[in-house]
Order: sequence, then C-alpha cells, then structure tokens
Amino acid sequence: MQRMFDPEVWREVTGGAVAERVRRLLRVTPLVPAPSLGRRTGADVWLKLENLQRTGSFKLRGAAARIAALALEAGGPKRVIAASAGNHGLGVALASRTYGVEATVLVSAQTPEVKRAGIAALGAKVEVGGATYDEADAAARRRAADDPGLVFVSAFDDDHVIAGNGGLLAREILAQLPDVQAIVVPVGGGGLAAGIGVEVVPRGIKVVGASAAANCAMRRSLDEGRAFTTYEGGPTLAEGLEGAVSERTFAMARDYFPEIALASEVQIREAVVYAYRTLGILCEASAAPALAVLLDDASMIRGRRTVIVISGGNIEADLLDRLLSGDVAR
Repeated sequence: MQRMFDPEVWREVTGGAVAERVRRLLRVTPLVPAPSLGRRTGADVWLKLENLQRTGSFKLRGAAARIAALALEAGGPKRVIAASAGNHGLGVALASRTYGVEATVLVSAQTPEVKRAGIAALGAKVEVGGATYDEADAAARRRAADDPGLVFVSAFDDDHVIAGNGGLLAREILAQLPDVQAIVVPVGGGGLAAGIGVEVVPRGIKVVGASAAANCAMRRSLDEGRAFTTYEGGPTLAEGLEGAVSERTFAMARDYFPEIALASEVQIREAVVYAYRTLGILCEASAAPALAVLLDDASMIRGRRTVIVISGGNIEADLLDRLLSGDVAR
C-alpha cells in the first residue's frame, strides 16, 4: 500500500509528545457489547461510544492532535481557523481553549444550533461561512492563505487530524477488543475511516464505510476512480457527512475501505430511533449510517466480531422528539 501520510507525524500523534498531550484531554470511551443487535445481524457486535467523548464526538481527537502540535512549536501560531459541520468545531474550540490558542470556526447555514452554541460556549468565535460545508471550508482556507499568522485546521485532510481521529481511536479499540475482526464507521470526508484503516487493515481487520445515499462524495469517487474534491450532493439529515473528499483520503479509501454501504434517509432516521429505544444511546444522524446499513443488510459482517463506531451524539432535542414520534419529514 502506498503511504499517503507522514510516518513521523503518525508516530508523534499515536505515541509521542503530541499523543501525551492529547490523551490528557481525551476520554477513553466505552466499548460495550450489543447482544440485541448481534442477534439481529448474526455477528458479535460491539459499540464504540464516541458519543460519550468530551464534546460528544470523535472529532475532538484530531482537532486536539493538530492544535497540540502547533502549541508545541517554538513560537508557534496562536490563532487557528476551521470549517465545520459542527463536531470538528467543538473539538477545535475545546483544544484551542486548552492549549491557549485563539480559534475561529466557520460553519455552514445547515449546522444545527446546538452545535453552534456549543462551539461558542467553549470560547471560539463562530461565523456562518456559506450555505454548505464546502463553501465554509473554502472561505476558511482563503482567510488562512491571506493571513500568515492564521493556521487552517482541516476537518479531515491533515496528517495530524487523520492520525488523531482514526489512529488513536483504532488503538483504543484494539486495546479494548484485541480480536476484533471488522469495524464499521461513518464516512464523510474519509479521515476517520482512513486513520482507522492505517492501524487495523494491515492486521487483517476489515473496515466498512457507511454513509448517506443522498450525499456521499467518497462512494462516488471510488465508483468513478477519481477524487471529488468539490461535490454537490443532495440534502441529508446526516449533515456532518456532506461535502467533498481530498486526494489523500480518496487514495487511502482505495487502500483501506473500498467498501462503502449507503443508507437512505428513512433508514438513517430509523437507526437514530433504534439506537435510542433499543440500544439506549443517543446517536446523531451523521453517526447513524454505520448502524443503519447493518439493520438493512448485515451480510458484510455476519459471523465476525464487529465494532460499530457511534461517532457522535450531538442531536437536537426537538429533532429527536420528532423522530421518536414518527415524524420523518425533513
């Protein structure tokens, strides 16, 4: 497999000075069995509850890794800017506050209010950067390019972020369940699945991606053999998975998780309800495809000891109420 990441950065984030700082900020999240889901799927199913991570999402891992590395640099930058559908911004805000860095987060007009309020409460400046995530991302990159003292912190296309989000998470899973055989993970830009793949695929562990059928740039990229670095998909409740991929994450997807299952909007909503009522967990819509695709067709994991990454739990209360009451209108 061709290396699409810097091995030295990987070592620092997963086992060096950056790792030491990041692990002090993170919570080791529970890995719990899900026997009811196991009976339904014919697999030995476990849930990695990143919805219980500080900030309510795995995204803290990668943001903390990037900002900790900046803070360790002698005379390093003291200001960062990021684009976020919500969870990355929460991670950037908490990590920036912890390491003494000033943060601005550009969100899209679609970012839920609960996430915007959370970012602001953690001390970051929140601005709407565009109608979509890709527009906010482009605006943040432009501002960083025009200001030498401002560093852009990507949500997925960055060695530190990929190693922090996926590498550290994978190592936790391996420590908690050494004989895991498959890991199912939501896919947006692809950084989380790519980082997990680096750690586990060489060990013979299968990584299965899951996304929203209405908006999956990575699946289309794999189908057509080129990276969709700009992408306009359809609207989806899983707004955190919207947007383009990068050349780096596309190449890593080909190596580590070429299989991406797609969930319909109805399946995503049903998965959120199933998680709450049957599994007893809060699962936001952007995390739900990893569960939804298995409720529909579990053949990809049947007979395997499988971890489903519940990547986040930041769901708005009124949306959850509507889903639980049976209102599936967007």
